[in-house]
Amino acid sequence: MTLSTETHLPTVDTAKKLGLLPEEFEKIKAILGRTPNFTELSIFSVMWSEHCSYKNSIVWLKTLPKDSPRMLAKAGEENAGLVDIGDGLACSFKIESHNHPSALEPYQGAATGVGGINRDIFTMGARPIAQLNSLRFGNLKLDKTRRLLKGVVKGIGDYGNAFGIPTVGGEVFFDDSFNTNPLVNAFSAGIVKTGQVAKAISYGVGNPVFIVGSATGKDGIHGATFASEDIGEHSVEKLPAVQVGDPFQEKLLLEATLEIIATGHVIGIQDMGAAGIICSTSEMSAKGEHGMEIHLDRVPTRQANMVPFEILLSESQERMLIVVEKGKEAGTKAIFDKWDLNCEQIGTVTDTGRLHFYMHGELVADVPADDLVLGGGAPVYHREYREPAYYKEYQKFDIHTIEDIQNTTQITEAAKYILSHPNIASKKWVYEQYDSMVGIANRSTNAPSDAAIVRVKGTDKSLVITVDCNSRYVQADPEQGCAIAVAEAARNIVCSGGEPVAITNCLNFGNPYVPEVYWQFVGAIKGMKKACEKFSTPVTGGNVSFYNQSSDEGPVFPTPTIGMLGLMEAPENQMTIDFKKEGDIIYLIGQSRNDLASSEYLYSYKGVKASPAPYFDIEEEFAVQALVKELILQKRIESAHDVSDGGLLAALAESAMPRGLGFNINPDKNVRLDAFLFGESQSRVVVSVKPENNDAFLDALDNSKVKFSLLGKVHAADFRIVDEPILTSAGAKELYNNALGKIMEE
Repeated sequence: MTLSTETHLPTVDTAKKLGLLPEEFEKIKAILGRTPNFTELSIFSVMWSEHCSYKNSIVWLKTLPKDSPRMLAKAGEENAGLVDIGDGLACSFKIESHNHPSALEPYQGAATGVGGINRDIFTMGARPIAQLNSLRFGNLKLDKTRRLLKGVVKGIGDYGNAFGIPTVGGEVFFDDSFNTNPLVNAFSAGIVKTGQVAKAISYGVGNPVFIVGSATGKDGIHGATFASEDIGEHSVEKLPAVQVGDPFQEKLLLEATLEIIATGHVIGIQDMGAAGIICSTSEMSAKGEHGMEIHLDRVPTRQANMVPFEILLSESQERMLIVVEKGKEAGTKAIFDKWDLNCEQIGTVTDTGRLHFYMHGELVADVPADDLVLGGGAPVYHREYREPAYYKEYQKFDIHTIEDIQNTTQITEAAKYILSHPNIASKKWVYEQYDSMVGIANRSTNAPSDAAIVRVKGTDKSLVITVDCNSRYVQADPEQGCAIAVAEAARNIVCSGGEPVAITNCLNFGNPYVPEVYWQFVGAIKGMKKACEKFSTPVTGGNVSFYNQSSDEGPVFPTPTIGMLGLMEAPENQMTIDFKKEGDIIYLIGQSRNDLASSEYLYSYKGVKASPAPYFDIEEEFAVQALVKELILQKRIESAHDVSDGGLLAALAESAMPRGLGFNINPDKNVRLDAFLFGESQSRVVVSVKPENNDAFLDALDNSKVKFSLLGKVHAADFRIVDEPILTSAGAKELYNNALGKIMEE
């Protein structure tokens, strides 16, 4: 059938309005051998957007390590990463962003981010068992920031709680660079039997193609394009690009999806996330080297008179595209009917390699599947990058220009400030809005640890999972800062009793066409590569989110969020952060240094914004983690807590407060007092030891080259430096637990 013609074909100006470059418009014409109609141009505009094609990032993403004996899916080729965890089971996990939608409509933006990441997991055939999130917001003194935080947290809580998957951990970070453009990164992990994994593929001529789940509406149209441009004063006009979610519909879709996969009749299945129907049809077809014939008028819609491009590009939530074996149509429909969900056959698989879209029998678009997708005909760019002027200025920081702490009064003042700072203080106001216990698999809600620990039912194993990134470190030095993010994620897993296995990443940066921004991106990838290779944690996939900047305030701090999966083989290996009883001995594994660089103390308390990333040596870090693993397995320690944001004093306080205990420590006389207490140099872990186990503990360290020091002892109810009280445990806990809530209630 001949393609229908349009009276006025698109021009290069039309292409530019859809986010395409003039040279990309010419490439599209060359691919098709003609000028595309508006529907076809819209198809290319979303599929060639950064959000779908990774055209500005793929050359560097390919340099990341992606192989290990546990890897069961190639990075980026399936809906989510997949690693073998033994006992015939695999873990599917992934992290993705929903930044731009959350900036405009925080509740639905965050809620649909949660829905989307969970669909990525259960389309693999995995049942989600845990969620985490990594959030970045601006200055909490601003009404806008508090509004965004309230909306995002409520959106995550309402969707996740109703969907019935526990939110077991995460992080929240505040900085002025996020005033206009918050970052909302959602992580999910699920479990699947290794022989029941579903693939995002299409093949078999004549096999039926079904759309299942919710009806298609006009929400989210051009959402992928919207996510691939800067936030500006006119962004609010694109509010329809924000999707609307329904967690109860998603719960039904989860059960129906797992049931249909279990039949063994599914050829391929893909979530309709970014770019909707066109993304699922093109990516599945290209992967299977087949084509599809799709009838858009058969798609269930929520609104009347939707035109072809609207149906194709809609990002309405809770939908899947499924290809099943021919002859299994009735059984497929019966399963979705049982769950009261739409299930309509909208097309069939062909051998053409092309996507033919019809509306009421009229051919409205004819495009080659492979030319739309990453790894096929989608453009790939090597962007210019240039070291920004600020970088060398940051390196000029001299610690001697900062006056050291002189007395106990100054320690108390600084400690109160740090423990009540929103970046350090408890995120209780946030996490109390999340259900962390649904599913009764969470092992860490009442046993605080550096990473979340979630039981794998039917085994002795637990997943140990965390999300980590200090954006300020990455701003100061992208390569070092991103390596630290990977190292801290691994350190959190090790301190919790787990073994790091693999990572997923969510790479949040500004506009890639700005050379200084792209330099940050390249540096972060280099740092990630170095650290992942050292810790044997391959990259299973993830998400790139560029254009996180505004025309007024510039780019956000670069934030390559690391979602790391670890594995704990037995529950007796679980380690917590809390001191157990008065009189236990406190040690520092690792070495304190005269380093205040990029610390919260220097940046916020002292107001010095320009300094390099904190001290970090990857070999030293690796040795510290290896030692802590052994100490936990040999049962030589009672607690372990890494020293990170806020420095040593924050780590000690967080270990003391859960049981209402305190500490009495002696500073390292070779290190400045401010750096000793509040510096954030890496590769340090606070551990506590029973007095009767002290000799065995020291014996374990005799064979190690890792430096360590005796800090002091667990005290009854206050924090002391050389016997001088600085805070009571109760007073510190009041500050720490309630600081964020008080700000939000103002």
